[in-house]
Amino acid sequence: MSDADPNDQTNEDFQLPLPPASFSFLVISMSAQAEMQLGLMHLGEEEKPEPNLQLARHTLDLMAVLLEKTKGNLTLDEQRLLENSLTELRFRFVQVSDEAAKASPQKA
Repeated sequence: MSDADPNDQTNEDFQLPLPPASFSFLVISMSAQAEMQLGLMHLGEEEKPEPNLQLARHTLDLMAVLLEKTKGNLTLDEQRLLENSLTELRFRFVQVSDEAAKASPQKA
């Protein structure tokens, strides 16, 4: 799908192989994205990042659309992965929202 030359030396010398494209990998990727947006996961930062609740909500809404639009077309494992991920992330969203609300008056 890419026109990139595999012999092009402008790419990094060391690249990890990409996992195969699958529905499960899509769900895991979206879940990781939401966790980063909620400030639950951070890469290489010493300080916990501020959550972006608006962006996290959007990602959760996208996952909910995916759940609705794929209803009846998923394997049992795929359906469970998506439903469980969405449930867990919604719970975390509420937790982070509550923490942000409590911290908000203290900052003012």
